[in-house]
Amino acid sequence: MDAHLLFIFSAVLYLAGAVSALFGSPKTRWGAYLFAIAASLTGLISSLLVLLNNSPITVHIPILQSLKDLTPTLSLFSNMGLHVDALSAFFVLLISMLTLPVSIYAIGYVREYEGKKSQELLGVLYNLFPLSMLLVVTANNALLFLICWELMTLVTYFLVTFDHENPENVRAGSLYFIMAHVGTAFLIALFVLFYQHSGSLDFDSFRQIAGSWSELPKTLLFFFALIGFGMKAGIVPLHIWLPEAHPAAPTPISALMSGVMIKTAIYGLLRIYFDLLRPDMEWWWGVVILALATISAVIGILFALIERDLKRILAYSSVENIGIILIGVGLAMIFYAYPSSVKFETLASFALIAALFHLANHTVFKGLLFMGAGAVFQATHTRNLEHLGGLIRWMPWTAACFLVGAVAISALPPLNGFVSEWLIFQSLILGLAVPDLVVKVALPVCAALLALTGALVAACFVRAFGITFLARPRSDKVEQAREVPLPMRFGMAVLALLALSMGLTATAIVPVLSNIASSLVNSPGIETALVNGTILSPPAANHGTVSPLGLAWAFLFLLPIGIWFMLIRSPFQRRIAPTWACGLSTLSPQMEYTATGFSKPIRMIFRSLIQPRKEIIEETDESSYVKRRVRVRLDVQSPFDRSFYSPVSAFILKSSRSIRKIQSGSINAYLAYIFLALVVLLIFAR
Repeated sequence: MDAHLLFIFSAVLYLAGAVSALFGSPKTRWGAYLFAIAASLTGLISSLLVLLNNSPITVHIPILQSLKDLTPTLSLFSNMGLHVDALSAFFVLLISMLTLPVSIYAIGYVREYEGKKSQELLGVLYNLFPLSMLLVVTANNALLFLICWELMTLVTYFLVTFDHENPENVRAGSLYFIMAHVGTAFLIALFVLFYQHSGSLDFDSFRQIAGSWSELPKTLLFFFALIGFGMKAGIVPLHIWLPEAHPAAPTPISALMSGVMIKTAIYGLLRIYFDLLRPDMEWWWGVVILALATISAVIGILFALIERDLKRILAYSSVENIGIILIGVGLAMIFYAYPSSVKFETLASFALIAALFHLANHTVFKGLLFMGAGAVFQATHTRNLEHLGGLIRWMPWTAACFLVGAVAISALPPLNGFVSEWLIFQSLILGLAVPDLVVKVALPVCAALLALTGALVAACFVRAFGITFLARPRSDKVEQAREVPLPMRFGMAVLALLALSMGLTATAIVPVLSNIASSLVNSPGIETALVNGTILSPPAANHGTVSPLGLAWAFLFLLPIGIWFMLIRSPFQRRIAPTWACGLSTLSPQMEYTATGFSKPIRMIFRSLIQPRKEIIEETDESSYVKRRVRVRLDVQSPFDRSFYSPVSAFILKSSRSIRKIQSGSINAYLAYIFLALVVLLIFAR
């Protein structure tokens, strides 16, 4: 099979899916998603061929190349093309790997919009979304990259505001649109610096000038890339759009946004730092990213723990996982800053393998969890944990798939999240070999905070799964719930099996990731040092090893023994009795843990950081001493919103109102403005 041809087919099929949705009839609404399934399959195969054969492909765009013959001003468009190397192929693989089950899921999910929303528009946008991401991670020209980046932003905005009758969705879309374009402004500044230095917008020309940057432009490039891509990735404190926009979008879109769209920003960081700026890398760059990543991980999971909206919990969890991924990236940058030592190049490759593995794992289990949350919402029409409970009785398949995702994201063996987080912990331990004192102090602190994050993640998803699926229903909506349609269950099952298989076959995945990491840090592959049969081990002596497959076999061996002991050899006799109801005759939902009550200890421990606001509302009868009802309203506002974004927003609005006064409507005033502008231009041009 020809990877080049399959990649082109993938892009064409996405376009065909958009066209079919636009001109198709309501009876053929599934056609757009069938095209997306076919496109994701061809993209999956083409990316695997590139990765396994280590054979990059280039796709030229003849129409753009012929533009320079029309007029010299269009020469910037002439060298635009797509290039799929190992890094690009990895991200194409992730996009296709998630789009495939999500498209199957969407066939059942879109029934929710029958007679309510334009399914034609949703089908068009749905196909353009993965296509835009595909183009972003393969563009080989800065101008083409920015065009595709903007296309991805616009498509995402329209998807977030798809249910535009809800004012909260419109607000979320507007916030995302503003934040995304602030990030784009930094990316434009980034590529302008590259253009001034190289005289071209091609990535190949950027590579040729690598190693020749002076200190100030190099530092500006680092921060421009960090802010521009960090805005899309959702790094704290640039994350405020993410918990607003992800819940607002339709669930298949939420899964793609959290699973792969925010990862395109990670692609951009890797492309800029490890490809276009590789010889110019400074060790303190990695320390900055490591610090921001650790803060993102802790803050993200803390706010996920106190949220009551199921999709907002998952959105904040994405902030946490982006932080974990960037811990590996930051470590790789620190290690690679010592190019004279082969040892540190090996450690840089190892840290990148850990980051790429967690990136792939997060794509799988976060897509699965969002699909599970969407199934709950479709069945109950609520995302509030306080109104759920007991859904495992009515939705056993959804509960089982959500449980797999919860176990995977909690990094429990033998699922995929365990392996990648274990690799990141090993990278942190190995980083103590770095000679700089700042790094020696920072890494143990980062490791401790990452361990704290892991414990909070487990608590967060015990809460999310337990409050949603276990115990008794807390509202009538739950008792009316039914299991979701077969396509939705099948899509979730595919990702659940993938989460399990990626954990069990980690030793087969690591060599592929090793080739990608080696191409970025320009060092030989280390898979022979990492993989020994079914055992994974760090590239250093006297360090721990792990065998995910061995753990799975041990679990399967011990499970029947435990069941046999409990059922047959147990010293306790089995007795069935009603649950004690504190002296009352029956149990009621009011006796259960609420989501707010479950998270209260965490909220109290970290109250100085979270700063919750509690308001007690008392309703009385005729006498003020007789209370008819007492209500407690708990509100948690982001400290970044309160301390930074709200004051900045207020300042901008106030300044805008002041500047608006110059728009008086007077032609004489406008002529005076033009005259003054001409005078200023003549002074500077003289």
